[in-house]
Amino acid sequence: MIRPTRRALLALPALTAPALGQAPFPTSPIRLFCPWPPGGTTDVQMRALAEAASRRLGQPVVVENRPGAGGVLGAQALLTARPDGYTISQMPISVFRQPLLNSRPLFDPLTDFTYIVHLTGYLFGTVVRHDAPWRSLGELIEHARRHPGRITYGTPGVGTSLHLTMELIAQRAGIEWTHVPFRGFSENIQSLLAGQTDVLADSSAWAPLALEGRVRVLATWGPERAKRFPEVPTLRESGFDIVSASPYGFAGPRGMEPRIVRILQDAFLDALMDPAHLQVLDRFDMVPMPLDAAAYRADVERIMREERELITRLGIRLS
Repeated sequence: MIRPTRRALLALPALTAPALGQAPFPTSPIRLFCPWPPGGTTDVQMRALAEAASRRLGQPVVVENRPGAGGVLGAQALLTARPDGYTISQMPISVFRQPLLNSRPLFDPLTDFTYIVHLTGYLFGTVVRHDAPWRSLGELIEHARRHPGRITYGTPGVGTSLHLTMELIAQRAGIEWTHVPFRGFSENIQSLLAGQTDVLADSSAWAPLALEGRVRVLATWGPERAKRFPEVPTLRESGFDIVSASPYGFAGPRGMEPRIVRILQDAFLDALMDPAHLQVLDRFDMVPMPLDAAAYRADVERIMREERELITRLGIRLS
């Protein structure tokens, strides 16, 4: 019979006591806010990720849509939620812009949330109807130059990456066009196809329509050409030194217990690379961008600095 050494016996309380005193987590479903409408790129991708994370956590991760206000309603809901790990939200980059665009911010991104995990980013594109007269972004820009303010473009909302990037393009090209904000992709694409707006700037939920020939992609916004659209130039190739992917992660209310943050972080990082979820990422030309909680929190500080500079350069204020 092998007896434990005295050193091993002395070490046991240090290893087991904290675990014995901790309540298990999770023991009930977790609510995950998606601040965009059902059926869009984010909704489809987040539901695949939630399903994969549910298997790892042993409890359902239930996606709840909170669309509107440019994607900040999920973060806003966290302000009144308990910091117990059972309520978390996607944090689109518009969350970090909201306090920079408004004189009365709804929240402080650096102090009001607990950052859990960074996950991925989007493929964005400038899209027109298949029968539009413009075959390139350059042709669209030239038309806008000859007709100031006449070209209308739709985005998922004021203050989103789509809105600010389109305004940055306009500023650099010396043109004016008119922004039309929507609650999400579904409204945006319906307006484009009905001829109510001229241009759509949105994430790659437009890809199936482009492959069917119903819309034309003038430019994608990533660092290199999209895998499924190798013939479409990037913004850089179209004359604008701009890359926009609007990376995102998940956060919870301020004051979450570090142990619970680690459990959620590890589950979502593992789920990120689940084969079923990777298929969804590939379908939307999205790529994994994993960061743990500490690295994500540091990245938020960088994002806030860069967004402040961009918003100051564009001179945009909402209130």
